[in-house]
Amino acid sequence: MGALAVTDTRFETYSAEETQALGRRLGALAEPGDLYLLRGTLGAGKTTLTQGVAWGAGVTGYAHSPTFVLVHEYQGRIPVYHVDLFRMDGGDLEIDDLAFGEMLEEGACVVEWPEQAQAVFPDEHLAVGIAFGDAPDARVLTLEPHGERYVRLLAALQAEAG
Repeated sequence: MGALAVTDTRFETYSAEETQALGRRLGALAEPGDLYLLRGTLGAGKTTLTQGVAWGAGVTGYAHSPTFVLVHEYQGRIPVYHVDLFRMDGGDLEIDDLAFGEMLEEGACVVEWPEQAQAVFPDEHLAVGIAFGDAPDARVLTLEPHGERYVRLLAALQAEAG
């Protein structure tokens, strides 16, 4: 049961390409129903990680931040929904208007700024914190599993990393 005792995993990347590569690994393991909640300050790399997730899930295009449209849908091996709640203040738009439940039934969902609507998300998810590292392009990513699916996902990432 050792591998299933994962409580969190920390990764350090030193370029946008390395952050995207970690995202690719997550995307390759993604399944319909997966929910990745990304937290970090502006410019920390949330969209960069999401680009990698989309590519890992078989999306061939470039993932752009959906700040002004709230959701971008990308088709790959499974659909990847990229949600950005930065501009959501809770009053203008109900989370139900985003058809969030349908997104999770069909594909993987990556949410930037989830704290804008934290109460509506399932208890089971992968929390991803992204912070600036010491070097100019360095990032520290902390992945925290909430639920057995995400414990298994992190165990698979750790096994891949060697």
